[in-house]
Amino acid sequence: MSIHPSAVIAAGAVVPESCTVGPFCTIGPDVVLGEDCNLISHVVIDGHTGLGARNTVHAFTSIGVSPQDLKYQGEPTETTIGDDNTIRECVTVSRGTTKGGGVTTIGSGCLIMAYVHIGHDSHVGSNCILANAATLAGHVIVEDYATVGAFSPVHQFCTVGAHAYIGGGTIVTQDVLPYSLTSSRRENKAFGINKVGLSRRGFSPERLQLLQKAYRLLLAAKLNTSSALEKLKELEQLPEIEISSREDLGYLISFIERSQRGVIK
Repeated sequence: MSIHPSAVIAAGAVVPESCTVGPFCTIGPDVVLGEDCNLISHVVIDGHTGLGARNTVHAFTSIGVSPQDLKYQGEPTETTIGDDNTIRECVTVSRGTTKGGGVTTIGSGCLIMAYVHIGHDSHVGSNCILANAATLAGHVIVEDYATVGAFSPVHQFCTVGAHAYIGGGTIVTQDVLPYSLTSSRRENKAFGINKVGLSRRGFSPERLQLLQKAYRLLLAAKLNTSSALEKLKELEQLPEIEISSREDLGYLISFIERSQRGVIK
């Protein structure tokens, strides 16, 4: 085990021999680290916090700290982080609250850039990118493969759909459609599908073509959301559509139907 002499590890913390703990790190008594984690320096990990394997945490990051919520009274809530994440400088991750489900989670394979804040009871999926100073208020859900641009705040209880790309500086106050490219040039709006990102993740031309058709119905056909949903359901039932495309449409439809704050169109 490589532990710098200035690091402080509380009794009860679980730190495998394969981990590296750099200068001036502080690890609380209820923290469990996975194999091959690397804490660069000045990292604070507190509360009932579990990290998976092969996570790299850079300087001045705080994970599992108490939530920024006046109702929090020291309850033993949790933070759970998966494997193979890179968490850069000055990131803050707050643990959950009893009224919000009691746990804040981050999946695996994520890049969390400098100065990102992940608020209490938020849930970040796997293979996500949160660019510099992206800010998730409490109770935010970011689904798999989504990208939140730099300096983009996301309002409480919003959901960012899978494979969505949010441009830098976008203020998100409603749910972000999956597969979408959403930005605020003058006002928040979706500009179509995230074609480059989807192509990189192996979406076939047929899947992309059908998603583009679906988004034309949503964004460019001058239909209200209810009418567009009916058209999408009709499109989903066409017999010639391949299974993967049908699943894409089904997910898009269910995302819109379960949205509580409305979606950015």
